[in-house]
Amino acid sequence: MINKKNKKYIPVGRQTVDRGDIKAVSDVLKSDWLTQGPDVKDFEKALATYVGAKYAVAVSSGTAALHIAYLSLGLKAGDEVITTANTFVATANMLLAIGVKPIFCDIRLDTYNIDEEQIEKLITPKTKAIVPVHFAGVPCEMDRILEIARKHNLSVIEDACHALGASYHGRKIGNLSSMSIFSFHPVKSITTGEGGAVLTDNEDFYNKMLLLRSHGVFKDKNGFNVMESFGYNYRITDIQTALGLSQIKKLDRFIGKRRVVPKWYEAELKAEPGIVLPKENKNLKSAWHLYVIRVKDKKDRLPLYQYLRGENIGVNFHYPAVYSHPYYRKNGFGGVNLKNADLYSDTAITLPIFPTIARKEVVFIADKIKSYFAGKK
Repeated sequence: MINKKNKKYIPVGRQTVDRGDIKAVSDVLKSDWLTQGPDVKDFEKALATYVGAKYAVAVSSGTAALHIAYLSLGLKAGDEVITTANTFVATANMLLAIGVKPIFCDIRLDTYNIDEEQIEKLITPKTKAIVPVHFAGVPCEMDRILEIARKHNLSVIEDACHALGASYHGRKIGNLSSMSIFSFHPVKSITTGEGGAVLTDNEDFYNKMLLLRSHGVFKDKNGFNVMESFGYNYRITDIQTALGLSQIKKLDRFIGKRRVVPKWYEAELKAEPGIVLPKENKNLKSAWHLYVIRVKDKKDRLPLYQYLRGENIGVNFHYPAVYSHPYYRKNGFGGVNLKNADLYSDTAITLPIFPTIARKEVVFIADKIKSYFAGKK
């Protein structure tokens, strides 16, 4: 139980907003455009430039971005898509929303990402795509995933909602596959409040997504609204994208600060035998959206979580395996169990990480973890 009145609360994540961000939003509020204006296009251009993609479509959330990406690919009821069990439910929910069956692949126990060597055995004639998730900001093994996709004529959509600012073998995440999805929720690499985007080099996908985010409507040469396809209101506002434009200028600085925090945790906790610390493999540069430790004895997970929460440390769980949620269990996934994903779900705890966390706060968190295990001896 968190008690914020008696002690300083350390959240698991926190946005970093400064005077420049506030001025950017204020300037839009004083302008003629609050939505569907120039800041949206400028933000999309800045995103595309940053990751090295040709096109960006900014929308109201990462979930909306997943939805229009799946639709623009032409996925339909009866198709199957292979994805990881270790992700937020939105990755799979938006497949269910269009009648597509998610096929859950087990994970690696070093990066907690999809195990690329288990993908191929899950492919069937119904398989249309692979959706790897760069969990916690750590890039998946994209070379192998893309190799499998080419071999079986499958598309790849990267759920990179954790990974803006990450890189894979020197290439920014966001330009490696058919489409990449980003989120701008407050605890992500940059924020627009709520918001998301799809990045792609494919002009056809880009044009389809522009329609899908705005009711399927476009203006013809005479200025008339014409509904060409069925779409949604997934538009993002200029208020949000003005904040995003201000934030993206600081993205590399934010990532640089995030990348220091794991070194602090490593220095403080490397000798603690009760836990497993996260890794960053060679040639992978994580965005460090999350910092997840695992307890070696799953019986310690909930007591440690409760102990840290009692010390006003905002630890969290990321994530239970998607198929373990009651909705999924009751709707066709009752018999799904994956060894590594289940082990991870039973042992993982997310510790605070954000650009402005102080080293003394990391030391305090580490000391409390050590105190918990010392108290068991």
